[in-house]
Parts: sequence; C-alpha cells; structure tokens
Amino acid sequence: MTEITINGRAIGTGHPIYIIAEMSANHGQDFDQAARIIEAAKEAGADAVKLQTYTPDTLTIDCDNEYFRIKGTIWEGRTLYDLYGEAYTPWEWQPKLKEIADRVGITLFSTPFDATAVDFLESMEVSAHKVASFELVDHALLERIGGTGKPVIMSTGMATLAEIDEAVATLRRAGAGGIALLKCTSAYPAQAADMNLRTIPHLAEAFGVVAGLSDHTIGLVAPVAAVALGAAIIEKHITLDRTAGGPDSTFSLAPKEFAAMVAAVRETEQALGRVCYEPSASEEKSRAFRRSLFVVEDVRAGEVLTPEKIRSIRPGHGLAPKYLGQVLGRRACRDIPKGTPLGWEMIGGLP
Repeated sequence: MTEITINGRAIGTGHPIYIIAEMSANHGQDFDQAARIIEAAKEAGADAVKLQTYTPDTLTIDCDNEYFRIKGTIWEGRTLYDLYGEAYTPWEWQPKLKEIADRVGITLFSTPFDATAVDFLESMEVSAHKVASFELVDHALLERIGGTGKPVIMSTGMATLAEIDEAVATLRRAGAGGIALLKCTSAYPAQAADMNLRTIPHLAEAFGVVAGLSDHTIGLVAPVAAVALGAAIIEKHITLDRTAGGPDSTFSLAPKEFAAMVAAVRETEQALGRVCYEPSASEEKSRAFRRSLFVVEDVRAGEVLTPEKIRSIRPGHGLAPKYLGQVLGRRACRDIPKGTPLGWEMIGGLP
C-alpha cells in the first residue's frame, strides 16, 4: 500500500507530509510537563504526538552485570533497568494524555513494547501503532501489533534488508491495516554522515509502502532532505527545554525549533511541486522581459533590414529571436521608428 490512513488523515504520495512529535522521556516524570508537550506539539504544527508504552520490567530485568550496562552512548555506564525507569511514561497518564490530545486536536498514539502494552493501547482506542527499531526483530510482538488491524509505522534502525522483509511479511500476515517504514539511524544523537537518506525511496519501492524518516540528528537538515527524497512521514523528538536535561534532551527540538522544522518541511513540499515544463502563474509577467526582435534604428519603407537595424534584445514584445535569420535581408513595408517591436506585418519580401 502506498497510502495509509491514521485518524482520518491520508498519508503518502500526494498528501501533506505527516509530522510526528516524539515525546519519549522528555516529560521528566511530570504529568503537567507531558501535557504541555502535547500542547506545544500542536502549536508547532505537528500532526501527531507519540508516546512509548513500557515499564522497566516489560523491557528488561533489574540486573547490573556487564550485559545490562550501557556502553558507547550518551547513557554510558547506566544499567538498562535504571535508564528505562527514568524514561518510561507512567501508564496511568496515557489515557489522560490522549484526552488532552483529543481536546487540542492532535492525534496521539504510542509504541508498545510488549503484548500487555498492545492490549492497553487498544483499550485506549489509539488509531495506530508504532514499532521501535529495536523491536523490529520481535516477530511475536509484531504479530500482536499487526493483529489489531491498525496502521503500523515501523522504524528500521540497525535492520538488514532481510530483517525488514521478515518484519513486513509478519505484519502483513497478521493483518496490519497498512504499513509505513521509517529510515532510522539508531544512534543518539545520529551523525549526518550515517543517515543514508537515499534509502527512503528504496524502502518505498522495495516494499510497496509509505516511507519516511525517524530522525535523531541535531538540527533540521535531515528532515528537509528526507522530504526532498520522497519521505511522507517525519518523526522528531520534542522537548519543552533542551537544557533541562533528561535521557533524550540532546537530540530533541524545543517548541520553536520544532515549529521551524515544520515550516521548513512545508515549504520544501511546496517547492517540490510536480513535473512541470510550463511557466507558472507567477512567471507569466516575467515573460514580457524575454528577448525578442526590435527595430533599434529608424527604418524607412523599402529599406533592407540589417543587423544594424534589427536586434534581439529585451523586452519580449516583438517576434521571437529564432526568426532573426528569416527577417534579415528583407525589406520594410513601412516606416518603422526606433524602439518598435518587430512584427510580420512590417516586413515585405526580399530585395
């Protein structure tokens, strides 16, 4: 399917880019802050806001041996259980946050990380589900998500082409109500050199799906470039204040920055337009300033038209320059003053 529909909004080629504001851990375990993020996402122009539905115990176990300690990231040295305990969104908040989203007019859905989370989100009547890059290989979870019949947006960070193929096939067999794949680089923050955005149109073509970008870079360049390459969905983290700290703050956008990204994406999609080899409406007046054939010295009736008398100059009110060779050497039918745009009615035969 090259189009999916979430909460009545069509997403895909020919439709406006669907922009998702990812809250993640940026609520700082403060419900009021989570509510303000939803309102800020709406004000910034996002189409949807996304949560994450898990607890530390549904993702991992409380263990501090070397296997559970984080290495090589901005969370260096922490245990998975500790990080997820700080980052998770309390489940009792989530129905209330959806009510707030419904009230302000923005779609809210979430990423479930286990079967209990899928069931919980279904009880909230979310309109779609998200699959995180790290869960793309969990086929049992994908079957549970696909079995809801809801549209599924799946990030593809770290995945091989074969793994994506298996995940898409699993969702389709389970009955997913349309699939979108997001190119993602699972580094926090991600570097521009690792983004490989040219993968986006290949994802769309290879799997016959809507494709987009889940972005963890710092700044606005990657989303704009992704749209230029055909992305139909952009997902980006949002925070109220990047300096306030938190697990995801360094690669999140503050509300004004998010709004600037939305504006840049909207302007980019307008600029892409369609294949067109005709002058646009805004160009019509400019056509008058093209070159054309003008009489540049006074010409008397019967006089031969020479290069000294006839030139291709701006503006464009005379004959097209391509007729210069047919005009030169012929005689004027009447007197023609300097500065007159040349027309066929002024030209007679050869000497």
